[in-house]
Amino acid sequence: MMGLVRLVIAVPIAVIVVTLAVINRGPMTLRYLPQQLGDASITVPAFLPLFAALLVGVLIGGTASWWAQGSHRRMERAYRREAEKLKSEAERLKAMQPASTTMALPALKR
Repeated sequence: MMGLVRLVIAVPIAVIVVTLAVINRGPMTLRYLPQQLGDASITVPAFLPLFAALLVGVLIGGTASWWAQGSHRRMERAYRREAEKLKSEAERLKAMQPASTTMALPALKR
């Protein structure tokens, strides 16, 4: 089911990305310094800066999301450690209990 959802989302995005790349193939000159200081420029296809900006945005957004979820991950680790501690304590108490004595409910008299 999740594979189908990913496919439904990924295919339109891939079509849009390829369309943008094909439409924006023309050369674009990127200047690093003002012309008065020198001619530090590079000519690239127009879709490269577009995709570079998109990639930077995704990386910044992913980092911000990861950073914001840090407290939740920390609490989950603490809960997991506590669950393991309680599980081992329960197993230790079960092992200490004699095997011959079984706890049963008393029979009810009618």
